[in-house]
Amino acid sequence: MIDQPTIERILDTAQIVDVVSDFVTLKKRGVNYVGLCPFHDDKSPSMYVSPAKGIFKCFACGKAGNAAGFVMEHEQMSWPDALRYLAKKYNIEIKEKEPTDEERQSQTERESLFVVNQFARDWFQQQLQQSEEGRNIGLAYFRDRGFRDDIIQKFQLGYSLEKRDALASEALKKSYKKDYLIKTGLCYETEDHRLRDRFWGRVIFPFHTLSGKVVAFGGRVLSRETKGVAQKYVNSPESEIFTKGNNLYGLYFAKQAIMKKDRCFLVEGYTDVISMHQSGIENVVASSGTALTEAQIRLIHRFTSNITVLYDGDEAGIHAALRGTDLLLAEGMNVKVCLLPDGEDPDSFARKHNASEYQAFIEQHETDFIRFKTNLLMKDAERDPIKRAELIGSLMESIAVIPEAIVRDIYIKECAQMLQMDDKILVSEVAKRREKHADDEAKRKEREKNRQQDVPSSSESAPDDNVPPPVPKEWNIAESVSSEQQAMVKESRVFEAYERMLTQMIVRYGEETMCEEDTEEGRKPVNVISYIAHEMDIDKLRFHHPIYQQILEEAIRHQSEEGFKAEHFFTHHGNPEVNQVSVNLISDRYHLSKYHFKNQTVVNDKDRLTELVPILMTNFKYAVVSNKLKTLMHELQEASKTKDEQQCNAIIKEYTELLEVQKIMAKTLGDRVVLNL
Repeated sequence: MIDQPTIERILDTAQIVDVVSDFVTLKKRGVNYVGLCPFHDDKSPSMYVSPAKGIFKCFACGKAGNAAGFVMEHEQMSWPDALRYLAKKYNIEIKEKEPTDEERQSQTERESLFVVNQFARDWFQQQLQQSEEGRNIGLAYFRDRGFRDDIIQKFQLGYSLEKRDALASEALKKSYKKDYLIKTGLCYETEDHRLRDRFWGRVIFPFHTLSGKVVAFGGRVLSRETKGVAQKYVNSPESEIFTKGNNLYGLYFAKQAIMKKDRCFLVEGYTDVISMHQSGIENVVASSGTALTEAQIRLIHRFTSNITVLYDGDEAGIHAALRGTDLLLAEGMNVKVCLLPDGEDPDSFARKHNASEYQAFIEQHETDFIRFKTNLLMKDAERDPIKRAELIGSLMESIAVIPEAIVRDIYIKECAQMLQMDDKILVSEVAKRREKHADDEAKRKEREKNRQQDVPSSSESAPDDNVPPPVPKEWNIAESVSSEQQAMVKESRVFEAYERMLTQMIVRYGEETMCEEDTEEGRKPVNVISYIAHEMDIDKLRFHHPIYQQILEEAIRHQSEEGFKAEHFFTHHGNPEVNQVSVNLISDRYHLSKYHFKNQTVVNDKDRLTELVPILMTNFKYAVVSNKLKTLMHELQEASKTKDEQQCNAIIKEYTELLEVQKIMAKTLGDRVVLNL
């Protein structure tokens, strides 16, 4: 367990811009930073990072939090593991007691799979460096390829012994569960229930997450007993923690260089990445021999919009360079292609040239993808009109997926010149294809909508009590509110909306003085927390939302502490749920910024807390009373059905008393409250 002082030290030390920049390219915009949100398919920057407040917030998908929350969400870690990650990053010592057997068993399966992979990585490395077989076969292979020892260590390369259950036996001996060994793909079970190693007799290439955790392995066959196998390379099967189409080999080691150079080189294999890295070109990743996926492209796009596809110059390399490029263009990437000399691949070329020579070759020979494809098509279909027409159609298909209209227009004009065609024809062709894409997307969305409608929604069976009561004219919300606000009010009781607003006041201005009260010792300042707490206590009220109630209770407990700042306290809270809610409350675009009271217009919340907080509190109480009246009316109808006269009289009495209270509140409220974006 990590104690609270250590948690606070970690969260106070962690720099939000520094942490998020490990995973996303950020650009300064005013006092904040913006970047592509990694939590949804973001094509234009919608995630804002505030170094002053130490938080991030995506205004498209709603994800928000502090540095630990970002790591937790991005790496799918538990809260303690996210804190440990930050502690390691900032060299903060964490003293923890040894976990008990019960605590070990309570670890999530996902965490356990990562633990098993870490054990396997260490064991593979140990066999490579310390076993005679590993040194004679695995280490000799790497050195024959020219890999230096420091590079072998950096990429955590390893070796799996030729014995078919060597890893399985060692793992079981150390009490790792058989189930986890199978789920990670490190082992498989035979029909006679024996456990066998998947990677036996192979050199090992670990796959890493962006934070450096081992998520999977690739293995190249070397064992004499496996010569002639159909698959030279074998990768871990997909699991709960690994989806091949969502990972790029080498990205963990390349991300900083990609951001610094604002360019990514894309190659096919593990050894291509390692050799280029060793030669001094570190901004390189591999697709691992598979076609690019949208998820992989989005990973690259977080760090740069510029990508150079680097393949060998033979026919297979040319076709490989054409694969997946339409997806790159559709993502808005600036795509270039560089073919190496015939007979060379990125690995062999890197072993013969240093970084400067390699970079110079790329700069001289890389070509914009559209021009590359145009030249290739003209060469292949020079004397065949039918084939030429088909290939021009393929070229227009590539241009049609480009999202930027200006870029499309430039490419069309250049292609028209190169193909000696009227650009109007090409414009028309691209327009037809874009229209078809739009129709296909509309049909896809319609099918998705129909599928969702086939499933009964929870709202269809919701009781009438979920419908908010009518809003009295005396405190009517302004006629012009956002659709987001309307949805919020429709989907929850009205009083819950005011719960949110009051909690927002606590988090933003909790320690701020809003008025004074007379006491025996003289006039005493009253802050926002004390006022709300007192008003809630008078009528024995609680917030219905559990996190809002927790925030109120903790604010009351800690408000007297020296230097207490509600915003910092709750956005750096040890409970990630409290943290997430608090960040949303201080970063909401539809925060209270203006309202009408006694014919005055209030522009700044903080300057008019004396008026704003009481009117919100009264609105909250009014909404609670209105909802209670609706509930009593429903109870009265039920009691009438059973002809329970005593119960009916009791309900009528309570209803009448509350109705009088409501009238007094309505008179007190007077003018309306206006919520502005």
